[in-house]
Amino acid sequence: MTWWGWMILGAVILGAELFAIDAQFFLVFLGISAALVGLAEMLGIGMPEWAQWTAFATLSLISFFTFRKSLYEKIRGGAKGFRATMSGDTVNIVEALAAGDEARAEYRGTDWTVRNTGAAVIAAGSRAKVVKVDGLTLHVESE
Repeated sequence: MTWWGWMILGAVILGAELFAIDAQFFLVFLGISAALVGLAEMLGIGMPEWAQWTAFATLSLISFFTFRKSLYEKIRGGAKGFRATMSGDTVNIVEALAAGDEARAEYRGTDWTVRNTGAAVIAAGSRAKVVKVDGLTLHVESE
């Protein structure tokens, strides 16, 4: 195959990974390997077609088994130490919050609506425990 054929194949495979489907970084290594074989052909490293396909397969497998897991975890994995659930966390209540009332409070760097789902009044300046999250509303109770 010509060098530009490998480049087109690499671009199509990378495009499929990035735009069309969520292949979890399986196709990235195929696309990069195709581009590398095309680059080698463009630089004048003449190989018969069977050697090109062998190089493509070898590069794909080596890069896949060497880099995929760490790359996928870095890009798609969550931040270490960051819990996705908010239940059990505490929030500072700025103004007094009677049972069933709502107010605004800052939590994790943004303003949230907090609703007192407990029976007791939460005093201004105290902390409350997050019981559940409903959309953008934190249901809290007195600690």
